[in-house]
Amino acid sequence: MTTTTGRTRVAVLSAGAALLALAGCAPQATSSQTGASATASGSASGSAAAAACAKGALQTATAGTLTIGTDNPAYDPWFQDNKPANGKGFESAVAYAVADRLGYPQAKVSWAVVPFNNAVTPGVKKFDFDINQVSISDERKKAVDFSSGYYDVRQAVVTLANSKYAGITDAAGLKGAKIGAQVGTTGLTVATDVVKPSTQPAVYETTDLAVAALKNRQVDAIVVDLPTAFYVTSVQVPSAKVVGQFPADAATGSAEQFGLVLSKGSALTSCVSQAVDSLRTDGTLDRLAKQWLPASDTAPVLK
Repeated sequence: MTTTTGRTRVAVLSAGAALLALAGCAPQATSSQTGASATASGSASGSAAAAACAKGALQTATAGTLTIGTDNPAYDPWFQDNKPANGKGFESAVAYAVADRLGYPQAKVSWAVVPFNNAVTPGVKKFDFDINQVSISDERKKAVDFSSGYYDVRQAVVTLANSKYAGITDAAGLKGAKIGAQVGTTGLTVATDVVKPSTQPAVYETTDLAVAALKNRQVDAIVVDLPTAFYVTSVQVPSAKVVGQFPADAATGSAEQFGLVLSKGSALTSCVSQAVDSLRTDGTLDRLAKQWLPASDTAPVLK
């Protein structure tokens, strides 16, 4: 906001008085003129937005390159062979699809290793956006920006097939269980706030450590997102089973979505959201989910 000097204020008041005296005779703008002005203003605004999202010319961390962050290890089925840059796995494919919409072909994309917690805490980021199964939440929005959601997700319970908890049908059935989950995840929130077990959940730095604890019977069950749960039972611990999935709104009262993470106040947030929205609208996100992720209707919903 600018300020004015006392002299300017006097001049403005004088001019204002003269204008009031002439107001009755002044011609009024027609509706068509008003509409034309509004249209021109909207066009200018749209042009500015388009310029800000000019393909291949965004204000990225490294000029001419789009830097994408994710954790190490990068888990299946979100990534394949722990190689985010190979374009295989749901999130790798989504990342490259977003990059392409922003005007950055695969050759102009670089990857940075970013631990999960580092991605969602305040501070300067070394990526343009991060993709790592990060659920959008109001609490996290205080520290970082999110794009539009690119995947609707549910949390699930995995136990060993011969566990006494393998046949549960509701969250109450887990009250006496020792539950494990990765630090900072929605899975941990569900374990703590939805299940509310009698024993405090065990917290692990990575999902791999939680899976190892399950395999070694250090915990009775783990809570992870549903696609990861299917990967655990099909590849990592074949002796385990997906007991069931929680309702979509179990953690926060509203449907849970994964979003791309950006620095708080990033100039790229709107552009990245536009890219994600276009991928959802034209069916690309659904197609990639069907290609890389297991169907969600194969796990019962826990009451």
